[in-house]
Amino acid sequence: MSETNRPANTAHLRESFYATRPTAGTVFMRTFLPWQIVRFVMINLRMLVIIGKSHGGGH
Repeated sequence: MSETNRPANTAHLRESFYATRPTAGTVFMRTFLPWQIVRFVMINLRMLVIIGKSHGGGH
């Protein structure tokens, strides 16, 4: 099918539209509860540091 005969609404069918499939390691890290707890703690500690600095605690 040439470009001129293609319907205008097929942009979603291009190969670049599709997302990549996560690897087995990525799926494991997203579903492994101990790692999720560690990430939760790390993110919250980072937020506490940022908030502490914004409230004058970083002097």
